[in-house]
Amino acid sequence: MVQIDGPRLPARSGRAQQLVVFLHGYGADGNDLIEIGRQWQRWLPDAAFVAPHAPEPCGASPIGRQWFALTFRDPHERWRGVNLAGPALDAFLDGELARHELPATRLALVGFSQGTMMALHVGLRRTQAPAAILGYSGLLVFEEGKGPETLAAHLRSKPPILLVHGDQDDVIPVDALFLSIAALAAVEVPCQWHLSLGISHGIDAEGLRQGGLFLAQAFGLPVPG
Repeated sequence: MVQIDGPRLPARSGRAQQLVVFLHGYGADGNDLIEIGRQWQRWLPDAAFVAPHAPEPCGASPIGRQWFALTFRDPHERWRGVNLAGPALDAFLDGELARHELPATRLALVGFSQGTMMALHVGLRRTQAPAAILGYSGLLVFEEGKGPETLAAHLRSKPPILLVHGDQDDVIPVDALFLSIAALAAVEVPCQWHLSLGISHGIDAEGLRQGGLFLAQAFGLPVPG
């Protein structure tokens, strides 16, 4: 099994009580998201942050990485991809929790685009539910031609989820947000959502604020009124 690693940001308080794992998008790497942790430290002072680089070089961006290849021609490639990349990510999560001597319930997954696909796929299949899954500009991946019943057959946990999407996204259209919400509701997974108006395939300041507050609440931490 391939091993993954990436940049880390230690807990501001000096002793990690929570672990937040960022999963970057197609063609980026862990450095793309790790600095978000600094913005969230005011709400999560006891959280350690890590942003692993995806395991494969990206064919469309030689300096970037990919969780799995995308041709945008094969309707099965996303399903195959999340299943192939899932075990390495799952092992990485277990290793990071052990590094910080934290239980699996102190974990939150934060994904962007392809990273959101990975966060949802792996997070919903972990034996112990993460504290939260936060997904930006992504979608819930199903086997082609099938729907929520695919998820129901493999679902092992039901963590709280927040999905954030730009209404002008031209890479993963906003319809993917509502399809994902409906699929999660069908298997009784709690899911909140936030629509970022005027935003394309990216994360705006309000989306970051909503995400930071959501994680603080999921970890049972006080948040400003």
